[in-house]
Amino acid sequence: MIADSGANEKTLNLIYARKLAALLETEGYEVVLTRTTEDGLYDADASNKKAQDMQRRVAIIEEEDPILTVSIHQNSYAEDSSVKGPQVFYYEQSAEGEKLAAAIQNSLNEELAIERPRTQKGNTTYYILKRSVSTTVIVECGFLTNPEEETKLQEEIYQDRVAQAICDGILEYLQESSI
Repeated sequence: MIADSGANEKTLNLIYARKLAALLETEGYEVVLTRTTEDGLYDADASNKKAQDMQRRVAIIEEEDPILTVSIHQNSYAEDSSVKGPQVFYYEQSAEGEKLAAAIQNSLNEELAIERPRTQKGNTTYYILKRSVSTTVIVECGFLTNPEEETKLQEEIYQDRVAQAICDGILEYLQESSI
């Protein structure tokens, strides 16, 4: 996704992921990023780059066997540019995924003072949620199709707040789960 301003989702995702990783490492956790550059995890000549990218991410997750997985994204909704706010997804059949998603969603809603707070949302179709061996959530930090939110998503202070809120939600989940 590339926003009207030219903001690129893959660039923002990496910024948020690095900030979150640094916060979790400060707390003593080992963090593995599935990518450290803006390049996708697919071969240049792959017939379905997105599918190959997702398969390789799941393979990394399987190999690393983490206690949890957080996939960072930026949302979009072309039909209505007024839609905004962070949204956390989990695999519908995962009780632990729902707990992790709730902890992160609540933290984002509270720490960012979201005017119309969302609740975590179950999903059965997202590849990474279905195929990951660990407790996995997808965090949509905000909507690049909302002009106001798109601007905020590019501001370092806001990025720091979002990363901290995600981190706090993860730490709450880990504490409650005694992991």
